[in-house]
Amino acid sequence: MTDAAVDEASNAPAVRPVSKAYQRYALGLLLAIYTLNFLDRQVVNILAEKIKVDLHLSDTQLGMMTGFAFAIFYTGFALPIARLADRANRPWIIAAAVAVWSVFTLLCGFAGNFVQLFLVRVGVGIGEAGCSPPSHSLISDYVPANKRASSIAFYSLGTPLGSLLGAAMGGVVADAYGWRAAFMVAGAPGIVVALLAAFTLVEPRGKAKAVHPSAKPDQPSLMEALREIAGKRTFWLIALGGAVMAFCGYAQVAFAPSFFFRNHAAELIELAKPLGLKPTGFVGLVLGVIGGIAGLFGTFIGGQLADRLGAKDRRWHVTMPAIAAAVGIPFFMAAMFAPSTMVAVLFFMGPNLTNTMWYGPIYGTTQSLVRPRTRAIAAAVILFIINIIGLGGGPVAMGALSDLLAKGYHLGAAEGLRWAMVASEVVILLASVFFLMARKTIREDVVS
Repeated sequence: MTDAAVDEASNAPAVRPVSKAYQRYALGLLLAIYTLNFLDRQVVNILAEKIKVDLHLSDTQLGMMTGFAFAIFYTGFALPIARLADRANRPWIIAAAVAVWSVFTLLCGFAGNFVQLFLVRVGVGIGEAGCSPPSHSLISDYVPANKRASSIAFYSLGTPLGSLLGAAMGGVVADAYGWRAAFMVAGAPGIVVALLAAFTLVEPRGKAKAVHPSAKPDQPSLMEALREIAGKRTFWLIALGGAVMAFCGYAQVAFAPSFFFRNHAAELIELAKPLGLKPTGFVGLVLGVIGGIAGLFGTFIGGQLADRLGAKDRRWHVTMPAIAAAVGIPFFMAAMFAPSTMVAVLFFMGPNLTNTMWYGPIYGTTQSLVRPRTRAIAAAVILFIINIIGLGGGPVAMGALSDLLAKGYHLGAAEGLRWAMVASEVVILLASVFFLMARKTIREDVVS
């Protein structure tokens, strides 16, 4: 090989683009994977009241089981897995992750006490740590930069889809066969999807190396990658904004079914009868379908708006989520004090729509703040911050505040939870502040 050829090879791109048809297939499969990710993560919420009665748990223990048990290891393992994803085969990492979390979801159905359930939820968290960082990185290599926010938003549709399926399926199966069976039904499909990921997702970095074997990819060390991220003020502001959104969102999702069971119990029985359902199945179906549809629209609209408005001014990538977060607050407050079940559910559609609009813009912006070989690490770091604060702290804080208000201030279980939910929504204003602060730095921090 001539010197010129060597130079040309060494300057070759790190990845080779895939066809548009394959982009659609890969994004569809990754969406399916992320849907199962959230289904297995969120099905526990609709089952919480049944598990609480069966295993004699407090609200604080419910919060630990639904949030902390999952989040502490999910976040802890995300960074080393992301580091591996910046070097190794990302489809294989994703496939292994799906298999692990699916097996542990199945095992949730065999737990006999709080400790056992806590430990298997830890296992689910470890498996799911291998999903989003390599997926975000892979999507950023599959699609052009001007489609990044909408493509990651499409992938993020797995959040409302998984939550919808988890609530609807979990409630109906739990009523018919018990909460243990619901975990087994939730975990089983992941084994098949893991095989599809292993054998049909391609690693575009591998293709590039085959064409340019002499190429030397831009592979920063871990410390170099972290220093690159540390120098981006925009990164830290959107991470804090996302963490606040997740803190409130995960807390509300974890306890929304319990809110309805405690505050609208008599009406739930009457509403469920004509459909041949019990209250758990009815709440799961209604919250899953209505909340899921609103979340789908919010996630999709957020990504599309970010790409269209951001093409003219990148500041819209953070401005739009800030506005959306604030707009959802009055709808949530109305739901908390609505006189009837269905009125409350309809008002819940507002925050379910607006509070999901930040996924695509914020995660897409994260991928644009760093070099290609740092993208998985950047995704892992922002997910670490968002999930350790949001998923790890939100449900536990909600449960503890609910217990405090119910017992310490003698409000009772129903009113204690209602006012804990109200307090969580007020906190969302902090997210809008952080997103708006990022307007000042985003244009200078973006590199791709």
